[in-house]
Amino acid sequence: MKRWLAAAVLSLGLAGVAQAAIDSYEFRDDAERARYAELTRELRCPKCQNQDIADSNAPIAADLRKEIYRMLGEGQSNQQIIDFMVDRYGNFVRYKPALNSGTWLLWFGPAALLLGGVLVIGIIVTRRRGQRAEDADVLSDEERQRLAHLLDKNHE
Repeated sequence: MKRWLAAAVLSLGLAGVAQAAIDSYEFRDDAERARYAELTRELRCPKCQNQDIADSNAPIAADLRKEIYRMLGEGQSNQQIIDFMVDRYGNFVRYKPALNSGTWLLWFGPAALLLGGVLVIGIIVTRRRGQRAEDADVLSDEERQRLAHLLDKNHE
């Protein structure tokens, strides 16, 4: 009896998964289908934050996919669709935000940090090489005599 109850609970739990909505849209041609796929991969889900709307199961992602399909049907260009989404959800909705005054740090910040790190490492290495060269050249008279004695001892 317990097994039947567990099986019934499990099947009821899986019934919701089995009825998950799958987007099925009719496109005029393969070019429009490719544009749809490109746009849904380029735009980020506002709720999931690190998934594109093509892969997200969030309700808002489904709404955005419908909106993109509708706008493609109206004949709008990719840029018009992206501009609409950015106006509505901000630059965050794009995986590759446009280069402007608000996003220049996002585009050039990592390169600047990397360049700064390489510069700092270069300065440290240069200073240490200089110190080693200075320290290696300077021997006291006592150290020179001891070195000469050790070298003479090894040759005997």
